[in-house]
Parts: sequence; structure tokens; C-alpha cells
Amino acid sequence: MTQARFKIVFDGELMPEVALETAKDNLARLFKSDPTRINKLFSGSSIAIKRDLHEHEADQYLAALHRAGAKARKEPDQAASPSLVTTAEHPPAASSTQPAAANHDAMTCPKCGHRQAKALECSACGVIIEKFIARQALLAESGPAAEGGQPGSAANSPYATPLAAVAETLPEFGELEVFSIEGRIGRLRYLAWSLVLMAAALALFGVASMGYAISEIVGGILLATVGIGLAVVSVQIGVQRLHDIGWSGWLWLLNLVPVVGGVFALLLLVVPGTSGANRFGPPAPPNSRAVKLLALLWLLVPVLGILAAIALPAYQDYVNRTGL
Repeated sequence: MTQARFKIVFDGELMPEVALETAKDNLARLFKSDPTRINKLFSGSSIAIKRDLHEHEADQYLAALHRAGAKARKEPDQAASPSLVTTAEHPPAASSTQPAAANHDAMTCPKCGHRQAKALECSACGVIIEKFIARQALLAESGPAAEGGQPGSAANSPYATPLAAVAETLPEFGELEVFSIEGRIGRLRYLAWSLVLMAAALALFGVASMGYAISEIVGGILLATVGIGLAVVSVQIGVQRLHDIGWSGWLWLLNLVPVVGGVFALLLLVVPGTSGANRFGPPAPPNSRAVKLLALLWLLVPVLGILAAIALPAYQDYVNRTGL
């Protein structure tokens, strides 16, 4: 028994919480195509991105498109079965004959498989039937030469099969790189890395201050070097957090604006990242136990500061009254 064949159809609809530009960027990377061709996928009409697939292949393509932000769907590919219209891709079986009682007023589009009354043009995808069949025959005759970049080749189509393995194009999780402005990190990892950076700053500034024992110039140079290095790492961590939300890293400069910077820093702590891949890549790996513990310790810092602000004046007043 012949296995069912499937096609991947896209109507231009996006996955939840995925911006249009983000989806377009992801699809451009996935199909290794330029943005102008990807824009044609969002024309509002149903487009068969990939046809004649086994079910497991269709599921693979569908999962990759969903991760990219495109809400595509899997449908049975009727054009992959014998139809009233013969194409180069699907020639009629040698032993089969068309039923004598077939409806002579109906036809199947050789491109999208849409069933309709006989017409020169498909009402679903808009293709001119005769021209499409002629073009398919021409491609079949040209063979491999048509794949080398001819005007009608699949390489020039925005709906062509991805040039790379779909499953490898968008990995489930991205790689973690502290000293980089590429990649993404979530809220807990942002807190954990910031706490580690603060501890490193205290230690490095302590070591650099020892340079004053040699001379003021040496001490000043060491402190300036440490300060610049820590500032660079802080920017890199902040940019990766912005990428996780789906925002441009240039927005980090808002931290330098009085008042606005304080509100913006708070947003980095509370705004969740995008689910799945966005234009900056796949999400970060799940948080480890160490990341969760460090994030919890960082959240305790302001609490301890408030308790210290209350306790120290009370203790000082007690000392003054008792004369200790």
C-alpha cells in the first residue's frame, strides 16, 4: 500500500508572541534566502512551501517552521497522487486508467492540488495551468542543468527546499558565551551572572588598589583597567538579556539616561524572554541549580540592605544610650 504523502502549507500566520520581522529574519536564515523573497510568503494566500513528503519529513519541516515563528500546517498532498492533470513530477501510473465515470468538469491543480472546476487558472494559488505544465516539462528535460541557477530553478524560488538540513538550522538551545554580545540569556541567568560579576569586581578592585602601594600612577592604571574590563562584560551580559526579550542590544544605552536608566534596568529583570527562537537565535539552555541559587542570593541583596539600614541606626542609638 502506498504511503500517504504530505505538503507544508503556510498562510502567513505567525506563532503566538512572535513579531513579524522576527519571523521573517528566522525564515531567511532557515531557507538561506534574502528578505525580499521571504516577503512573498506573507502575501496572504496559502502557499505550499514543501510538497511530496513522508509524514516524518513533514513533521520535521513543520517543527522547524514553528520554531522560526511561522504557523504552518501539514496537509495531505493530493497532487502527489494520480489526478486528472499529468505533470512532470507526477506522471500517471503505466497500469492505471482514469475512471470512465470521472467528472469531466473538474480538475486538480498540478501545483497546489486544489480541486476545482476546469479553468485556465487555479483559483487557490493563481497559477496558469498550461504554463505550469509546460515549465515542469522544460525542467524535466533540462535535468541537473536547471539546478545551476537558471531563472526557473528551485534555487530562485522563495518556496524552495532549505539548502541546509532543517533540523540542524535552528538548534533547540543556543550556546552560552559570557564574553560576547551574541546569544541570549534569561532573567535568572542574568541575575546570576550579574552577581558573579559584582563579586569579581570587589575582588579585582581590591587587588588593583594594592598598586597604590607602589605608586599612585600604577594604582590608577590598574583601577582604570579593571573598571573598563568590568564595564565591557556588563554591557555584554545586558545585550544578551535584551536579545532574549527580542530587543536590539543598542537599547542598553538607555541605562545611561538619568531616571529612565533605573526604570529600564528594572524592565530587564521582569520582562520575560520570547518563547522559542527569535531573530537573535534559539533560547538559552535551561537554568542549572547553580544559576537558580545565585539568582536567589542576588534577590536577597536588597532585602539584606534594607534590614541593615534599619538595624544599624537602632544599634547606634543603643550604643549611645548605654555608653558602650
